[in-house]
Amino acid sequence: MLQGKKIILGVTGSIAAYKAVELLRVLTHAGVSVHVVMTESAKQFVAPLTFATLSGHEVMTDLFTLDAETKIRHIAASAGADLLLVAPATANIIAKFAHGLADDLLTNLFIANTRPVVLAPAMDADMYRHPAVQDNLAQLRNWGVRVVGPAVGELASGVWGPGRLAEIQEIVQAVTEILCPIGDLSSEVVLITAGPTHEPLDPVRYLASRSSGKMGYALAQEAAARGARTILVSGPTDLMPPEGVELIRVETALQMRTAVLDRLAEATVVIKAAAVSDYRPAHQVDSKIEKCDQPLHLNLVPNPDILKEIGAQKGERILVGFAAETGDVVRRAQRKLTEKQLDLIVANDVSQEGAGFGSETNLVVILNPEGGIEELPMLPKRQVARRILDRIVNMRQQKTGGRVSG
Repeated sequence: MLQGKKIILGVTGSIAAYKAVELLRVLTHAGVSVHVVMTESAKQFVAPLTFATLSGHEVMTDLFTLDAETKIRHIAASAGADLLLVAPATANIIAKFAHGLADDLLTNLFIANTRPVVLAPAMDADMYRHPAVQDNLAQLRNWGVRVVGPAVGELASGVWGPGRLAEIQEIVQAVTEILCPIGDLSSEVVLITAGPTHEPLDPVRYLASRSSGKMGYALAQEAAARGARTILVSGPTDLMPPEGVELIRVETALQMRTAVLDRLAEATVVIKAAAVSDYRPAHQVDSKIEKCDQPLHLNLVPNPDILKEIGAQKGERILVGFAAETGDVVRRAQRKLTEKQLDLIVANDVSQEGAGFGSETNLVVILNPEGGIEELPMLPKRQVARRILDRIVNMRQQKTGGRVSG
């Protein structure tokens, strides 16, 4: 899909600069003409010759060098480019972009650029968390810059936290979504729930599932990328909200129910991916429950079945549920599919390696009311989200006789 596109790749002075070599290789193999711009600091990590050899183009580093036709370099370089991609983007370059500084070739390119911009931050965790960096990223997002990542993991300092350069495929996917948008959900309003709910026992403790919210967030990211107006109702997670998604944060099952029902009238598609607590304490204690040597008995009451409630008033909406099980997955999912009047149910055995809560992958079975059972291979959650939304698009086309809904 990227064949024939021209991208300017900005590489800055991060230890992750070596990963930009692989990013260049992947883009080039996809048919992209990549023109690399390096900062002086970036040259301390990777030699310009590496990028020049792989891209087939001279690497640009000097603001004051004129091109062969004596054009001003930062103006000439951006001519004909479809996108500016900066990966890795350091805290320094992010600050310069956010404050309009232009003291080298890359910052001048950013100021002169009129095409979409994608940034992939990479830095130490404490740097990334600093309010200045967060404010600068917020400013860039407000200007329409697409920020990809960072990922959470072990950093060069040995610290574990946010700051790793996003995976290469995630960066390429973001570029693809901008330059080659699918748009097959552009007539839909997709309401998605994600994450766990927390049911307070006292001011310190709560009941919760192990859900990380990653599957629901992947669905929201994919829906927005395909043109849907996307509303994400999220329980407590540590995840960054996807670009272009309206985020509603909640804590308890009752709050999630209220948020979903308040927005239900707008939705044409509802995907309930949240792992909502089935029970909540009958009474929340106002002060911390003191530890003692005697057993503690909790009086729990059922939470509302939000999915079943939506199914009873589904109308023309497409309704998708999730079933996280630990055995007999298909039979249990089929029962839920019928009882809750779903169009699809996505089931998985969370006891399977790579399919449990918090993993980056999922191993699911998709069932429909006609008896269809589709087992997907182990896939990254974003790819699972793509498969689910493909089925939703197909269902909408069948309901409208191939016409675009709306």
